[in-house]
Amino acid sequence: MKTLRLILGDQLNHKHSWYDDPQEDIIYFIAEMRQETDYVTHHIQKVVAFFESMHYFAEWLEERDHTVIYYQLNHPDNSQSLTQNLSALIEKHGIEKFEYQLPDEFRLDEQLQQYCEKLSISSEAFDTEHFLTTRTELSEFYEGKKEMTMEYFYRYMRKKHDIMMVTSKDPEGGKWNFDKSNRKKWKGEDSIPHERGFRKDVTATLDRIKKAEIKTIGTINPEKFNWPTSREDSLSVLNYFCKNLLVHFGDYQDAMHTDEVYLFHSRLSYAMNSKLLSPLEVIESVIGYWREHKDHIDISQVEGFVRQILGWREYMRGIYWKEMPEYKNLNALKNQNNLPDFYWTGNTKMNCLKHAIDQSLDHAYAHHIQRLMITGNFALLTQCNPDEVDAWYLGIYIDAIEWVEITNTRGMSQSADGGIVATKPYVSSGSYINKMSNYCKECHYNVKKKTEEDSCPFNSLYWNFLDDKRAHFKDNHRMNMMMSLLEKKSASELSEIKKRAQYIINNTKDI
Repeated sequence: MKTLRLILGDQLNHKHSWYDDPQEDIIYFIAEMRQETDYVTHHIQKVVAFFESMHYFAEWLEERDHTVIYYQLNHPDNSQSLTQNLSALIEKHGIEKFEYQLPDEFRLDEQLQQYCEKLSISSEAFDTEHFLTTRTELSEFYEGKKEMTMEYFYRYMRKKHDIMMVTSKDPEGGKWNFDKSNRKKWKGEDSIPHERGFRKDVTATLDRIKKAEIKTIGTINPEKFNWPTSREDSLSVLNYFCKNLLVHFGDYQDAMHTDEVYLFHSRLSYAMNSKLLSPLEVIESVIGYWREHKDHIDISQVEGFVRQILGWREYMRGIYWKEMPEYKNLNALKNQNNLPDFYWTGNTKMNCLKHAIDQSLDHAYAHHIQRLMITGNFALLTQCNPDEVDAWYLGIYIDAIEWVEITNTRGMSQSADGGIVATKPYVSSGSYINKMSNYCKECHYNVKKKTEEDSCPFNSLYWNFLDDKRAHFKDNHRMNMMMSLLEKKSASELSEIKKRAQYIINNTKDI
């Protein structure tokens, strides 16, 4: 039976069982399409990375005698529509069966399901053989429970996969979570080795994108592109992380600094989200390296890393498939303001936001605390519409695919899901930013002031937000302390705070 198999741009799993044995009657189809470049405005490095990765993957398949049809953006037969391309290929090659791997984005899953229902030939969907859970496993785990606390799911995953366990019930190191050891401010005392790594010229891919006049954001140096777009590159990044960064990953997991883009973070999220690396091999590689170097790498460094992948990553995917498609429209706090223009330019006097946004535009990257407590925090405190926030996060980051972006943005960052992911909003005044970074040191604004013209905008915005959302948080026991402090503020002080906050919200172009 002549079969057409679809491979999407984030399904580049070299270890998938599909590729065990080449078969003459199977054709693999990979395509660069406007359907995927245009549904949101992506960072130019993100588009380049996916196109480069798809190209290398197609070459890898061909080297192993698989039959591959690869449509570049400018291919004469490329209709730029997934289903139109598939229908044309099915007719042209006399295809008798269509097969695909389950997409990780709801929109593509729905599109392919509807397409297959109308096909006159048989079709079949396969697992991507990447994740450590099924789509429904999280739903089944939390069935009947009032709250979906990630920590319990993480412990379940540790036990299920026997990762860092002494016995079937006892975690290695005597406790499940070393998060309290993961909150140090980096002051340059622990040096970060220079990344020798790889650089590649992506000029040809960039030219193809420019000729197609695809709208993108951000900048790129096409001659020194430094994201992993092949399995070999991805393994190189993993190896570099183990040898050079793991030793302090946990220590400075939440730290931010103007002199360092990546600090001790791994930069493996794109490689995993495109499936060039599997979560299990990353976890096993990191744990394996730690076991060989326990004399100078503490368990807190490793557990913090494993928790991000085994716990948080799988948890967010489970939330996505449990709650979609309704999740995409949730706006529990009813926030409606526009996202400030400086999110696309970095033109702001706030040093923390300027640095985090400039870094995002220049590198298509920011780590989780920059996303959560700088750009996300400001967007929430200024009560921006979560639709706009989602679109920005989905577009600007190289690792942003909806299943992982929307749950982190609408749930964790913007508290728009009504407490599904996080039982309290992740908001702060400038004090937290000052505690975890050097951003405040040379800022135009004074982190210690609240209402003056040169006061840190986060300070008034924070209390204004709590006051505006009093009704929403009145029964949230995790907010009791902060709401109690709010109640102690005098009417005149609160009035000045709100006046300053409203000015900031109404004049973000001048902030």
